[in-house]
Amino acid sequence: MKPHISRDETRTGLLCSVAAYSIWGLFPLYWPLLEPTSAAEILAHRMVWSLVTVALALLATRRLDWIRPLLRQPKRIGMIALGALFISVNWGVYIWGVNTGHVVDTSMGYFINPLVSIAFGVLVLRERLRPLQWTAVGVGAAAVVVMAVAYGKPPWISLVLAATFSTYGLVKKKVGLGGLESMAAETAVQFLPALGFLLFLGAQGRSTFTASGTGHALLLAGTGVITALPLICFGIAAVRLPLSVIGMVQYLAPVFQFALGITVFHETMPPERWAGFALVWLALALLTWDALRTARRARAELLAVQDRVRPVSGNERPVSETLS
Repeated sequence: MKPHISRDETRTGLLCSVAAYSIWGLFPLYWPLLEPTSAAEILAHRMVWSLVTVALALLATRRLDWIRPLLRQPKRIGMIALGALFISVNWGVYIWGVNTGHVVDTSMGYFINPLVSIAFGVLVLRERLRPLQWTAVGVGAAAVVVMAVAYGKPPWISLVLAATFSTYGLVKKKVGLGGLESMAAETAVQFLPALGFLLFLGAQGRSTFTASGTGHALLLAGTGVITALPLICFGIAAVRLPLSVIGMVQYLAPVFQFALGITVFHETMPPERWAGFALVWLALALLTWDALRTARRARAELLAVQDRVRPVSGNERPVSETLS
């Protein structure tokens, strides 16, 4: 039986989930502040400072007892290294996309991420889809075709972001660590290569960390904080909200990215591009409707079972009547 979550805890979870996805959605405002730093150097700083930030958070909360058992599980460490590889590619492509004027493309990547995750579930985990889910995947595939025609080539930024993040999610499921712990383990894998790259840039005189002033150095160090903060908020929300609610809130991030791409970065939206996004939004609407309908049906079946097995005295009403 799940522990009862109070109304205050639910409100806290909702606020934290909104905060997490809002921060992720507003990331495009941060990366341009780091110019003239290259995407590769930003990525390396993000890896280094993320580990520093998460390590401090773990020390403050005294959540260190997971480290020793993990070190005795080489296969699990291998999965963590694989997850670190996929999230590194995801971070790198995302930062490069934002700083080269492809914010709308990055938003498309996170819009289609649920569709790619479903496709992975079928191909990798042999999951069976309901008819409406198949329809949503088909509509999403049509959106990719429309975008490819509009660009004259596949929307590779969107596809790489969706594919790497979906694969990263699969790997994280197998690892089974909490949010902060997982990030600490992944950034520990990333740390030495990233630090080595930064030292190499410094030796070559190509590092911007010390060459562009104190404010710029603080902004680079701040990449660790802005990476860890939404993750902490998400961790608070995850234990207080149903997955269905978190699934709805997650669309805040690409919505914000899409809005920033149009209103702040003034990226062009020809009719073909609008058509591609319209198809993706239709696919997501189908998925949402299917999820809500399935959850409602499961709840009705549960109540019916409880009504059948629960003894009813003269002063009691069936559970379904009580909750209706």
